[in-house]
Amino acid sequence: MTADFTHLDSAGNARMVDVTAKQPTVRSATAKGRVTIAPETVSALRDGSVPKGDVLAVARIAGIQGAKKCAELLPLAHIIGVHGAVVDLEITDEGVEISATIRTADRTGVEMEALTAVTVAGLAIVDMVKGMDRSAAMTDMRIVAKSGGRSGSWAREGE
Repeated sequence: MTADFTHLDSAGNARMVDVTAKQPTVRSATAKGRVTIAPETVSALRDGSVPKGDVLAVARIAGIQGAKKCAELLPLAHIIGVHGAVVDLEITDEGVEISATIRTADRTGVEMEALTAVTVAGLAIVDMVKGMDRSAAMTDMRIVAKSGGRSGSWAREGE
């Protein structure tokens, strides 16, 4: 039964799937998420008065760094080249919407890198505002689109 699982060997031990024989292809993935914050914190973000500084700049860089560190965090993720990373942040009345698109020309996809980028950007936002807003919460982290590779393109409905 365990032989049917791609990340387990026949004895049930975890293993990294061998992608050596696969040809590199251009791949992309986009993930989204949000950080909800109090209205006063939204105001502080909009007028630049958050005591720790430029929250969005820190979150953007943190997200890019997170994408590049994905394989260090997820034990069975492959180390792949992150050849492009865009992290977009939008202040809304409820908080900050985060979107990350990661691109590569490699043997496996970048969905986990995109999710890691969004999550680490969200963590940076929470860290930057936690002194003034203990209610800050990360929510709705999800893959919304991917392209390339054997399975082709996919997009989440309604995104």
